[in-house]
Amino acid sequence: MTNYVEVIGDPIAQSKSPVIHGLWIEKLGLDAEYRATRVEAAGLEDYLAVRREDAAWRGCNVTMPHKQAIMPMLDRLEPLAKRVGAVNTVVKAPDGRLVGRNTDVAGFLEPLAQRLGEQHYFRMARVLGTGGAARAIVTGLAREGFRIVLAGRNTDKARALLEELDPDGEHHVAPLDHFAQATDFAFDDREGCCDLVVNASPLGMRGQPALAFDWSHAPPGSIAYDIVTDPVATPFLENARAAGFQTIDGFAMLIGQAAAAFEHFFGVAPPREYDSTLHERLAA
Repeated sequence: MTNYVEVIGDPIAQSKSPVIHGLWIEKLGLDAEYRATRVEAAGLEDYLAVRREDAAWRGCNVTMPHKQAIMPMLDRLEPLAKRVGAVNTVVKAPDGRLVGRNTDVAGFLEPLAQRLGEQHYFRMARVLGTGGAARAIVTGLAREGFRIVLAGRNTDKARALLEELDPDGEHHVAPLDHFAQATDFAFDDREGCCDLVVNASPLGMRGQPALAFDWSHAPPGSIAYDIVTDPVATPFLENARAAGFQTIDGFAMLIGQAAAAFEHFFGVAPPREYDSTLHERLAA
């Protein structure tokens, strides 16, 4: 019996998860498969009922629009998934119970690990976007001691998100268009600081307008981080590089969250020495 894992969502054809997990399964020689399965919102409960009875099914990754809807249908939620309010990984436990996890937080933070291992006297992140992805990003950054400026078209939504996810934090909100125009703000000495600018919105994705962000709003030494993966070379990152900032692209988070999920599914760490190969396949 060949065990299998899958990614579910609607639509699902664009998912890059089969490429990532498929390569790791191949390199480790596992007797397993990774599939992509379209599941409509109305069919989510029936999908889980069928998979519960399938001995070969080890679990699934969950993408839009099911990350929140699936939560009450599971037997148990890990604490982080509860806090984020979203599940992107469902694992069938040995006793058959379905456990909801969130690996988006780990995936987002992974490429920042070296920087976060350093001591800083101040950490600040400008997070652009208030959708589902922002929930994991805000949660992760708050845990790492960042003061967050959350920018969205609806500042009331941004404020509610911060109050829900980190009510004790000293965070701020701003309208998204505040960052579109140049500023002559004189930043103080950033020595010993860690500054991030994160595009947590779909702006810049294929078929979407570019994110309007003027890099005069970024303190010197900031890291530009875009979670968009199609295309991976977004105008946001290209403009950041042109302005002299270090950048992190969406493949970093995508691979990082997949790595954490893979270990939950198969009980073994993925072979990360093939990350460069993964980048090539994902970009093809």
